[in-house]
Amino acid sequence: MTAPTVDIRRADERAKTTISWLDSKHSFSFGSHYAPENTHHGLLLVNNDDIVKPGTGFDTHPHRDMEIVTWVLRGSLVHQDSTGHSGVIYPGLAQRMSAGRGILHSEKNDSWTLTGEQTHSEPVHFVQMWVVPDESGLDPGYQQLEIDDELLRGGLVTIASGMPEHRDRAAIAIRNKYAALHGARLQPGDSVELPHAPYLHLFVPRGEVTLEGAGPLQEGDAVRFTASGGQRVTATSPAEILVWEMHASLAAA
Repeated sequence: MTAPTVDIRRADERAKTTISWLDSKHSFSFGSHYAPENTHHGLLLVNNDDIVKPGTGFDTHPHRDMEIVTWVLRGSLVHQDSTGHSGVIYPGLAQRMSAGRGILHSEKNDSWTLTGEQTHSEPVHFVQMWVVPDESGLDPGYQQLEIDDELLRGGLVTIASGMPEHRDRAAIAIRNKYAALHGARLQPGDSVELPHAPYLHLFVPRGEVTLEGAGPLQEGDAVRFTASGGQRVTATSPAEILVWEMHASLAAA
């Protein structure tokens, strides 16, 4: 039986990609930032914390056999892909792209190209997370749904899930029956309880919180749990948290 562990990863420990238009921080190995001991946790392979300047972004590029969930914290992000989907992602809009047997897509901070509105000068800040699907070679797919702000402020909300028990309450579906993403927006003093699972990943993309039994977590900090759950997370400033609940690991998926 796996012993419970709580592994805190501080914000400044993350690898960084900083170029003229992008400030990206990587919780796991990504691109040229490869560390064999840091390739994933449970089923989560990527947790990128990205800020993209206006009028710029990721040009069209390919993905394959990956469930990609994007959560915008501030600003707006334009998604366009080879299956014909396009749209503007903004805070509270959950988005999932299933790469399946192959898809091309772009992500840019240029919403005016779709809306016809005036150009803006606001960067977009978002978290992009990748988990492996149950099966390879599936049809590519796309899904998005807005989550009501009041719901997000009421506790942990299931943003994305492939777990059967979340079928009727997850905002969007992912193609892995062992994984779910939950999120919450917390005001000072607000508290939520973490789910129980063999693998959990807690990320604080905004604000400051306290983790029961472990102490304060700052913006950008993350915690990797094994055989754990039930701890309470309490906000000490206006904050947002993202929690992956995973009932399998990459090796056993």
